Amino acid sequence: MLAIFKREVLSFFMTPVGYLIIGFFLILNGLFLWVFKGPFNIFEYGFADLSNFFLLTPWIFLFLIPAVTMKSFSEEKKAGTLELLFIKPLSLRETVYGKFLGALFLVLIALIPTLLYGICISQLGIIEGNLDWGLIYGSYFGLIFLVMSYTAIGIFTSALTENQIVAFILALVICFLLYYGFEGASTLFSDGEIIQFIVSLGMKSHFEGISRGVLDSRDLIYFLSLTVLFLFFAIVQLKNHSR
Repeated sequence: MLAIFKREVLSFFMTPVGYLIIGFFLILNGLFLWVFKGPFNIFEYGFADLSNFFLLTPWIFLFLIPAVTMKSFSEEKKAGTLELLFIKPLSLRETVYGKFLGALFLVLIALIPTLLYGICISQLGIIEGNLDWGLIYGSYFGLIFLVMSYTAIGIFTSALTENQIVAFILALVICFLLYYGFEGASTLFSDGEIIQFIVSLGMKSHFEGISRGVLDSRDLIYFLSLTVLFLFFAIVQLKNHSR
């Protein structure tokens, strides 16, 4: 598994792809948070915290993570090298986990520079340095769990097809439906209990709780379950392909 992980990480940074993805993420976040006027602009928000960052980032990751994962197995299928992975002294599960961790590692690297946002905001408050770093670290922790779910979905869709664009679109659609689709569907109902139940099925509801600094074990279990489920789907799909 470690060999697959190293191979995936090197494949990102031996080409401009990894740098472009990280650069795109940081530039887009920076523009929406610090330059463009709108609901995410920190100066217009008026409060010295990072809540806008944690509202914005899941939407950017809807596009970024499928772009990272789309080549994971699609590229292997198209190049005809997928079968070579099956004959290596690695189980199919280890191969999937290695590719998953490689893609996850790249996304986490993209998140590290955003810690500078917290340092900048702490200097902008009325009382300099009056920033709840515990809340911010807790929100980052929740964001990592969301990223894990997105990445697992991307790995699964990449295992479905040899076309990277199709894998990207499938991952984007599934991530969007699981993140916002349930909340959108809840607007079709008027009963409060039904609305609350439908909303609770979506990732957005669980992530918003964590992003407020409330680390509920039910939210963490939800994201872990989604991650494990889609990685399992990827393994099953690849097993069927190898037969």
